[in-house]
Amino acid sequence: MSAKPLPRGFLAESLGRIQPSPTIAATQKARDLKAAGRDVIGLAAGEPDHDTPDNIKEAAIAAIRRGETKYTAVEGIPELRAAIVKKFKRENNLDYTMAQTFVSPGGKAIVYNALLATLNPGDEVICIAPYWVSYPDIVLLGGGKPVIVETRIEDGFRLTPEALEKAITPKTKWLIFNQPSNPSGACYSPAQLKALTDVLLRHPQVWILTDDMYEHLVYGGFKFSTIAEVEPKLYDRTLTMNGVSKAYSMTGWRIGYCAGPEALIRAMSKLQSQSASNPASISQWASVEALNGTQDFIPKFQKIFEARRDLVVSMLNQAKGIECPTPEGAFYVYPSVRKLIGKTAPSGRKIENDLDFANELLETEGVAVVHGAAFGLSPHFRISYATSDQALEEACRRIQRFCGELR
Repeated sequence: MSAKPLPRGFLAESLGRIQPSPTIAATQKARDLKAAGRDVIGLAAGEPDHDTPDNIKEAAIAAIRRGETKYTAVEGIPELRAAIVKKFKRENNLDYTMAQTFVSPGGKAIVYNALLATLNPGDEVICIAPYWVSYPDIVLLGGGKPVIVETRIEDGFRLTPEALEKAITPKTKWLIFNQPSNPSGACYSPAQLKALTDVLLRHPQVWILTDDMYEHLVYGGFKFSTIAEVEPKLYDRTLTMNGVSKAYSMTGWRIGYCAGPEALIRAMSKLQSQSASNPASISQWASVEALNGTQDFIPKFQKIFEARRDLVVSMLNQAKGIECPTPEGAFYVYPSVRKLIGKTAPSGRKIENDLDFANELLETEGVAVVHGAAFGLSPHFRISYATSDQALEEACRRIQRFCGELR
């Protein structure tokens, strides 16, 4: 029986401004092909393959047994908000009160609440390309205008002060700043951050949402810094965001958190009170243990991811026509396929863009990646190396074979 279409004009016009998440779509396509019996290696999902550490799981089980299964405060339980205050002081040298903290069902909900609570029609939000796929769509959903600033592979996919200055207008309300970057893995030294904050100090109308979700996944001795730490003068217009998904392998627990000006936190809380009500109580108690408990496993995770990064970068740079820089953080690589555009795949189809590359790679070799246009910068593709060495080696061998057969 065919699905009956909805009446014309039934859906909100705002929904027409956005697209489904391309990373989720690519991951689901790989799942569907696997379910149909295809030999598919999925490298699209940004999800650590490590299990949630046992001490965190035990804290959740204990919370269930204590009966911590009721509604909580919209902004999060006091114990978690206190842990967030300690975390920001301990790791980022930032002083916040509990009233300046906020907890949401995942990091995406922090971005959503902050932007929808502040954007008016015509407000501009600077998004650095390549960007996490959801930033521009959330801006559009809130009635704002995404201003895309492209970076270059030659600059390590970093935003330059000159490009930032050029992008700012009197209508600019936010800069969304993500590092280590999803999808490029780009990181910024304190000096590079200071050059950007010097620009921001000249434009007091611009607020900063700094997405530090991959803070603990940095390599080669790199030391992470965040914007309000580097330039305290921006403290009063910076929302510093983080979460437990990546460093603690807690993607499914859905907990993001942030700290910033108290008036902004109250506005975000007002919005969340009419949407999610509150984050899941059990996930919050697990996150208390994540932030307050042992951090011993984080260096172990870092070491594993760094070795995988080196493996993937080496093997991709041996693939004909691919240029793959070495990222300093996160668990992605963002290789260029510029030299492969215009070539013909074994199927006889021409590779016109990075979406064609990703589709042909999946169809021919069973390797699922996300095309660069989804992140606003082409011609590239993103690989998540948060999976086993064996799967990564086999996937890279297939990519080498696929590239070698393009004509």
